[in-house]
Amino acid sequence: MKLPDFQIERFFARYEFSTELLLCASDCQSMSVSELLSLEPGAAERLAQLWLGYTESRGSPSLRREISRLYRTVSSDQVLVHPGAEEGIFLCMHAALQPGDHMIVQVPCYQSLHEIARGIGCDVSGWVLREENGWAPDPQELERLLRPSTKLIVMNTPHNPTGYHLPEGVLRHLCALADERGIILFCDEVYRGLEHQVEDRVPSACDLSPRAVSLGVLSKAYGMGGLRIGWIAARDRALLSRIESLKDYTTICASAPSELLAEIVLRHGEFIIDRNRTLILDNLALLRGFFGRHPDLVSWQPPKAGPIAFPKLLRGNAEELCPRIARECGVLLLPGTVYGDQDNHVRIGFGRANLPLALARLEEWLSRSID
Repeated sequence: MKLPDFQIERFFARYEFSTELLLCASDCQSMSVSELLSLEPGAAERLAQLWLGYTESRGSPSLRREISRLYRTVSSDQVLVHPGAEEGIFLCMHAALQPGDHMIVQVPCYQSLHEIARGIGCDVSGWVLREENGWAPDPQELERLLRPSTKLIVMNTPHNPTGYHLPEGVLRHLCALADERGIILFCDEVYRGLEHQVEDRVPSACDLSPRAVSLGVLSKAYGMGGLRIGWIAARDRALLSRIESLKDYTTICASAPSELLAEIVLRHGEFIIDRNRTLILDNLALLRGFFGRHPDLVSWQPPKAGPIAFPKLLRGNAEELCPRIARECGVLLLPGTVYGDQDNHVRIGFGRANLPLALARLEEWLSRSID
């Protein structure tokens, strides 16, 4: 298969580690290894004594057990561990799709959620989220996109990059629709747990449908991207078996230290997510103030969940301004063009502790640079 450049990753490869302050990060505040180990007595000793041989391809039994506790209907043998979320997307699409199949995906979206299917040789339809509708998807539009050859519906909630969060009733409807037609529903849930209102939390798709696949990762809500641990949870054992067999051709297994540390993260997951959610809400209040002071420069639909938003620049060109701002004031924004957006949006990330400094730096630059 041939794949085009991954636009967001190429952008970050150029700017992420050379720009002082990221105001577009998609993850939450992380912590050091020592901070994480301090959450659990004896954890440092277990890490020091860990055997550094190969691990199980499916993921260690103890890690899969911790992951399965995030779901109501999924057992540990219905979980596959991957080094990050990307491999889970890649392998699931290869396991579920054949050339000529049809797939529907919410757009805008993370590029691999549509490009891998195109690389396989599938016909891909975009289920467009529209800003004028508050970024809410229209289920009737999805039904119009369905074909006899539709094999996969790909959705993401809470949504990257808009911050929209699907209500439970709509999610249940989509699961039922997919079940009726024998379609696999692939749900990217990497921001689950970061709903701005706790009462808005919904069940995982894999708990609502025996055909649904839920994607999880430690990178986003937990802020542990450096551990490179993600997973697929599903009740479809035949699909899981195909994914597991394909994994023999990619990473084979995860890192033993990462798996041990991931278990600790999940055992203390409620504390870590609550900490990050508090930070998000504090930073969101600062963002509201910032946007309120600059209604002539930017408009936005406030996000409902997660640490990212997708405001629209009312002046200037996003693709040109983002590199300029990085060079001139050391603050990085992400142009929406990496998502295929042509309406001058940028991604804002507000899940990190240095947002007040980044926002102040950006505001000072705006005061002297935008006429």
